[in-house]
Amino acid sequence: MNKLGKIIVGLSGGVDSSVATLMLLEQGYKVEALFMKNWDEDDKDGHCTAEQDLSDAQKVADKLGVKLHSINFSADYWEDVFEHFLQEHKKGRTPNPDVLCNQKIKFKVFLEHALSLGADKIATGHYARITHNNNSYQLKTGLDDNKDQSYFLHLLNQEQLSKSLFPLGEISKTKVRELARKHDLITADKKDSTGICFIGERNFSEFLQTYLPKQQGNIVDEQGKFIKHHQGLAFYTIGQRKGLEIGGGFSDSPAPWFVADKRIDSNEILVVQGDHKLLYHNTLTTSNLHWIDIQPEIPFSCVAKIRYRQDSQECSVVKDSDSLKVIFKNPQRAITPGQSIVFYQEDTCLGGGIIEQRSNE
Repeated sequence: MNKLGKIIVGLSGGVDSSVATLMLLEQGYKVEALFMKNWDEDDKDGHCTAEQDLSDAQKVADKLGVKLHSINFSADYWEDVFEHFLQEHKKGRTPNPDVLCNQKIKFKVFLEHALSLGADKIATGHYARITHNNNSYQLKTGLDDNKDQSYFLHLLNQEQLSKSLFPLGEISKTKVRELARKHDLITADKKDSTGICFIGERNFSEFLQTYLPKQQGNIVDEQGKFIKHHQGLAFYTIGQRKGLEIGGGFSDSPAPWFVADKRIDSNEILVVQGDHKLLYHNTLTTSNLHWIDIQPEIPFSCVAKIRYRQDSQECSVVKDSDSLKVIFKNPQRAITPGQSIVFYQEDTCLGGGIIEQRSNE
């Protein structure tokens, strides 16, 4: 019997989970792997690479001598992640399905399945760390600042953290690829996946139009001047530049146009040019708060991120009726309702919530 225990790694067919598996083997754990299929649509355009990913995962498992399980969680994904994703877009908001996928699929359904297979814990290729003291678990940022993924993990709870390992938390992406090449893993130079797996490289707006009806409205400038029609608020996000396709003739400036606001009541999209003041706000309200450990005593000061890979921003958190208000030291660009705000004290992730509204005070 292995004294360190049995670990089942979520092996995705990418380099990160491949090296996570390798590292656990080198640390002496009994390791098995599991490939999760979360999207069941027949994709004839080649945007979803599940078949290739499974093939790569199997080759890595064979190379490392670990058993690979495969399971289809697409029904769970549809119910727990994708339906929420669609409902939020219908409301004109911009959800973050990766955050929900971690909470509902990878660290719930996968965790439960792994435990049923006899695992003591699960592991993934996330760049984050878990520490344990004072009878509680803390989620820490990954040491590679460029790859830290604690933002996407902020909805995890004590039980989930107690049953999880993040082998890559202490090393850099560069080191991960070096280890993969050293051990001749097929994923060593495989391109990182971006965005949501089932969308892939396809046009995001076109993908959404498969599931959501078009609701034509006006795109206007800050004076209310009509510029062109849009096909629905759901297909745009705050701060968006690409895809607006606003040509010349609408102003004397050559500066690019950005989405500054989505007006739900009038079905209008407000666009501005350049680094416009209307893109910036210093206050937001947040709901659906989740704290990884004990809730901080409010009010408190900390740093926060309103999007992945953003530099941490100083802020104060205060009560605001039934929600919390976050006041930033410096105005933030493109605060987006529906996205997650995640709070930190130094390198500890405290938790986070959903952005509801933004304003200037």
